[in-house]
Amino acid sequence: MVRLLIPIVLLALAIAVSVLSDRPEPPADFAFINRGDVTTLDLQKMSWMQDLRVGRMLFEGLVRADIFSDDFAAIPAVAERWAISEDGRTYTFFFRENPRPKWSNGSLVKPSDFAYSWRRAMLPDNAAAYFKLFMLIDGAEDFYNWRTDELARFGTPESPYDSAEALWAETERRFESMVAIEADDEARTFTVHLTRRIPYFLDIAGFAVLYPVYPPLVQQYERLDPASGRMRTRLGWTKPPTLVSNGPFKLTRWRFKRDMRFEANPHWWDTDALRIRSVSIPSVEDPNAQVLAFQTGAVDWLSEVTPAYRGDMLDDKADFYREHADLIEELRAQGLDQFEIDRRLPPDPRKHIHAVPAFGTYWWNFNTLPNLPDGRDNPFHDARVRRAFAMMIDKASIADEVRRLGEPVAHSLIPPGSIPGYTPPQGLPNIGDMRTEEARRELIQRARRLLAEAGYPDTSRFPTVELSVNTGGGHDTIAQAIAKNWRQYLGVPVSLSQKEIKVYRDDLKNQNFMTARGGWYGDYSDPTTFLDLNRTGDGNNDRAYSNPVLDELLDRASDEADPEARMRMLEEAERILMEEDVPMAPIFFYSTIYMFDPDRVGGVSAHPRSEQQIHLMHLINGTTPTPAPSDVVR
Repeated sequence: MVRLLIPIVLLALAIAVSVLSDRPEPPADFAFINRGDVTTLDLQKMSWMQDLRVGRMLFEGLVRADIFSDDFAAIPAVAERWAISEDGRTYTFFFRENPRPKWSNGSLVKPSDFAYSWRRAMLPDNAAAYFKLFMLIDGAEDFYNWRTDELARFGTPESPYDSAEALWAETERRFESMVAIEADDEARTFTVHLTRRIPYFLDIAGFAVLYPVYPPLVQQYERLDPASGRMRTRLGWTKPPTLVSNGPFKLTRWRFKRDMRFEANPHWWDTDALRIRSVSIPSVEDPNAQVLAFQTGAVDWLSEVTPAYRGDMLDDKADFYREHADLIEELRAQGLDQFEIDRRLPPDPRKHIHAVPAFGTYWWNFNTLPNLPDGRDNPFHDARVRRAFAMMIDKASIADEVRRLGEPVAHSLIPPGSIPGYTPPQGLPNIGDMRTEEARRELIQRARRLLAEAGYPDTSRFPTVELSVNTGGGHDTIAQAIAKNWRQYLGVPVSLSQKEIKVYRDDLKNQNFMTARGGWYGDYSDPTTFLDLNRTGDGNNDRAYSNPVLDELLDRASDEADPEARMRMLEEAERILMEEDVPMAPIFFYSTIYMFDPDRVGGVSAHPRSEQQIHLMHLINGTTPTPAPSDVVR
């Protein structure tokens, strides 16, 4: 009888544990929907926006960005101050002393934690998406290449290492001797020597991929693969309650495809300044359901609004703005950002959607190789052809009628006003900018003359222009609009090609296209985050564009100590790209579409970099803790 009861008792206990573990927790102080489900919490492997956003909640780097300043300046985080050498190549970071930064388990954050974490990103074993950022450190590229070569010949007669352990021991020694990083735990300093002067290095140091992980924990999940010699890392360390972090919050729950929950990290050095003590991120995939979740009060903020009808919502807000045009003009004259302006307008649901200029550009690529993959002559090898086609894209029509998201028309690669001290070129004239029929006719004639000079006087005999896009995302409607422009204004035959995203990306990388859509969000506050895309041989130079003059300008700018002179060189580089060579035709600058009630939610940044720091968000007149005096309501 007792034996029969044992399975029943065990089953009852299992059910009880399951029910208790799934018992609803108290509502979080703040709830938001991320752009998508988190794919990884391994900092050195992050690349998606939703991962980086949560990474900033859980971890903290040497510095972080002041997201409410115009220049997005670096401000202290783990490091309370830093010193830069006269030649601009050496950065020494001094860790906080009072209070000292700690991990969520109470252990001190040490400089060697950063050295360990940065080494992880430099190892080819981990295939970090942003490993190139670490190649700015003196010796890092040599170390990366050495490890890559040794892994390639591991297990062959040419390899001097008879085991993965022997190779790893040499890897650790090489890192110490080759990579110019000095982590002094006793002095609490972290020193980095760069390959050259990099004026935007502090910006990079505030990027989440450069935050530290907790070595004693991660090392428990590392295993050397005896067959390949590679260091493998199992992912269990990123799950609660195992995860140890050093940022404003700690992860207390992560249920795949259901939700994530965070509580204030009691060991974070500035925890008293937190105005929200708990955060939840429900997993809601359907864009319509996301909006409904906000409208019913289930969440406080949508990090990106994506339903097809969002253009209609923005039109409604434009109507609301027209009703209060005089007051808005007065508030703008005071220098207030758009969220503060909304906050001072009468309550109205129409003002809950917000289009914010982003640090990103959508463009149309031209393949610049002499021949297409099938061996045909490529007409877009000629810059005159590229200029003609670029001028005949009605950008205003695409932005206003196709996208309908309040995205500014782009005449440059770099968004104007996004980088202090930098002025993008005016770019080529565009058919959508012409205000009279006469002006439009003159521009069309100019474009056709360029084609005639390039050897195409009869445009009806121009090779069929192929426009390539990936499926989804509305790119097909943009391609259709461009195709219509080129047929109407240039009289050329066109065709459209749609492919699944993986196939499309492979085609881009292999220049298997004639013209194709493209886009980019800048990673740091410097023109090179966009301009380097067109360097000869750059991995993101999908156009296969090459100009020694441009490369030389970028090289000279990298060695230029005078910040003003450097910006002028980079401005000239972009002028060549946008007005002469035109390997791509910029169409519009991206906008990020948020949803929140500005009368209720504060701490959201309107900066074009689109970086939000959740620990700065708060509920206005809510029940969350009183802010510390230093925590200013922005």
